[in-house]
Amino acid sequence: MRIGVDFDNTIANYDGVFHKAALERGLIPATLGSGKNDVRDYLNGSGRKDDFTELQGYVYGSRMDLVAPYAGVPEFFEAAHRAGHDVFVISHKTRTPILGPAYDMHAAARAFLKAQGLIDERHAHFEATKENKMARAGALKVDVFIDDLPEILEHPGFPTGARGILFDPENRWGSARFERHLDWASISRALLG
Repeated sequence: MRIGVDFDNTIANYDGVFHKAALERGLIPATLGSGKNDVRDYLNGSGRKDDFTELQGYVYGSRMDLVAPYAGVPEFFEAAHRAGHDVFVISHKTRTPILGPAYDMHAAARAFLKAQGLIDERHAHFEATKENKMARAGALKVDVFIDDLPEILEHPGFPTGARGILFDPENRWGSARFERHLDWASISRALLG
């Protein structure tokens, strides 16, 4: 089986990371909620949308050391490799941030994958657009694609015949018409037995 997996918010778990990074930079009060949306809403509501945009580049480019994979991701990758499946990380993100220092966010994501021992760098693909992401998944002939965004599974370029799996750890997409899993243990059972 050829398995495609998204990176941000599918493999990489940013819970609490934006809060920590924003505190480091003195952007928010310590009492603010720890979610990414809490930080975004606070900065946007304070007329500091650019600060949040720059913070994203800082996290994705310089502070991936604060990030951990979701529970069950290492076990899934290990079991898939052991069973002889090909696993590809296929994600979309710009190479450098829109604002702030020109961190190489693709290199930072690859370094994260290597540090976690998840995947060979040759199997990590970061594309600039969703269209390119879907084209890459098609070119790699994935049988399954796992993503946290319904819009990717609905994308007109989604590989024909591929099984789409929605990773929904916050249970936000309860009415989604996709195969939906709340955790990686469930995904592992569904795909690997």
